[in-house]
Amino acid sequence: MTSIGVVRTFAADEGWGVIEGPDVDDRASPPQGVIPRIASEGNLSGFTASQLLGVLKAVTIILTLPQSAADHVDALVIASGQGEEWRFTHAIRAWEANPGLRYLLVANGNPAEETYVEITLDYLRSLGLRRTRGVFLQADPAPNTGLQAAWIVDQVHGRGITSLALAVSPYHLPRAYLTVLKAFIRSGRRLPIIPVPVAVAPDTPVPETGANAYDLIPGEVERILSYQDKGWVATSEELQQYLRWLWSQHGSLLGRAAG
Repeated sequence: MTSIGVVRTFAADEGWGVIEGPDVDDRASPPQGVIPRIASEGNLSGFTASQLLGVLKAVTIILTLPQSAADHVDALVIASGQGEEWRFTHAIRAWEANPGLRYLLVANGNPAEETYVEITLDYLRSLGLRRTRGVFLQADPAPNTGLQAAWIVDQVHGRGITSLALAVSPYHLPRAYLTVLKAFIRSGRRLPIIPVPVAVAPDTPVPETGANAYDLIPGEVERILSYQDKGWVATSEELQQYLRWLWSQHGSLLGRAAG
């Protein structure tokens, strides 16, 4: 892959800043202040038991929302990254099997990743895409989850989308969900967001790093807690308020009688 030059956003999900200097391997030791993707449990020692319990609650609740509701939303969203082709194949199978889905939105990834692939219709066709009407791709690079979330919000506003399902690998799904939720909170709009954990064994090596889900979860927890302080992901309180609204206003979508 061609280097993108001397000024770039560092790593896939490190907030909004840029690092100036020669291109470096994202898997190497990051500069000061950047949270490594592969972190040890010791990195969490600075957080309180209450903070860690808050993440556990959020992860549990997000991942246990009824996935069957994803069959009845307006749009299916793929958040790409880390060379994980299974994010695409899982979502494309669901898209092809359900003509009731109106939109397939594909958020771009980080060109600085060694495993980055340019997302085109031809690429998606090679993974099984046949139904192209309603498919929209993020044209600009998205070096972090926040930029993916901002694009998703723009698509929802511009296309009149009333509900969506977010397809991401399970280890990354809680943080991606909280990031997208925060973007919608900022926009002043609420809509049902259904999590879709991609079907992949947790010990499968992620192409970009060679790490598996077990290896990557500590870093995801550290990022959630750190990014909550920075205002980049929804807090536990914001998630609870949203889910209270979701269950009270869209209970039928979630598989039970409303009210």
